[in-house]
Amino acid sequence: MWENDGMLKNRVTELLGVDIPIVQAPMGWIARSALASAVSNAGAMGIIETSSGELDNIRREIAMMKDLTDRPFGVNIAQAFVADPTAIVDFVISQGVRFVTTSAGSPTKYTSQLKDGGLTVFHVVPTLKAAEKAVAAGVDGLIVEGGEGGGFKNPHPVSTMVLLPAVTSAFDLPVIAAGGFLDGQTMAAALALGAEGVQLGTVMVSCRESPVHDNWKQAIIDAEITGTVFLNQHTSPALRALRTGVTGALEFDHDKNAMASFGNVKDLYFGGDLEAGIALGGQVAGRINASRPVAEIITSCADECVATLATLAARYPTPAATEPA
Repeated sequence: MWENDGMLKNRVTELLGVDIPIVQAPMGWIARSALASAVSNAGAMGIIETSSGELDNIRREIAMMKDLTDRPFGVNIAQAFVADPTAIVDFVISQGVRFVTTSAGSPTKYTSQLKDGGLTVFHVVPTLKAAEKAVAAGVDGLIVEGGEGGGFKNPHPVSTMVLLPAVTSAFDLPVIAAGGFLDGQTMAAALALGAEGVQLGTVMVSCRESPVHDNWKQAIIDAEITGTVFLNQHTSPALRALRTGVTGALEFDHDKNAMASFGNVKDLYFGGDLEAGIALGGQVAGRINASRPVAEIITSCADECVATLATLAARYPTPAATEPA
């Protein structure tokens, strides 16, 4: 377990009850107990997905989490993919988790109910206007996701480098930065831009504990820095995915909704057929060169972040630090 000696303690670690301000992205069918428990056991925040809509399976996964870890974990509600909107809040509250992220929909829909149930609520936002709406809805914090991240996106993407400081300068809420994060250097950059944590997605798809087929993991490892495509810019939701035969053909087809080609999820995710559907992934895939254990990813990220901050402090000392005593 990574020990936080104070360098990375902040509002995110306090609210979430974690040692390291890193949150695992809530990828459908992937963010289940094997992956999420490894993240929580490493001192970060594991998340269980609900976007698959398989609530009976998710209930079992949450029960398994309680056997696999005694550390905090959370649940995501991806609102656009909720099969039973009236039941999802009661379902999440009944599972005994204390942290929930909401995404792919309006923050006004569930925030007050979740908070009334005693949960800490962070909402995922892709724009400054969305952040304004979430703050007005009373969320406890924001996950600010730039367009370079994998998965479902706003059709008009804004890069993390532009979006993150726009949000952190406008609101005094805890912010977790998402989209483009992989290691301690990128985490330190997020902190410099006002975030108090980062979310890791694509690297978690590629990790040892990820349940996806090795073909998908290898496709991430083999991806070039330009190895993703941005689909559905003419509609919503847009998607960022790995460049494959399927997604390459869809990239410039503005008459076709890519969601219609989402394909057979299980053949892709667990059968390893990369042409069976759309393999979601972020631009950071171009920087991933190995499938590593979760604990190594998280602890090295934290260690490198602390070292990067220390190096910058030494390289650019404040005037007070350079004046003689």
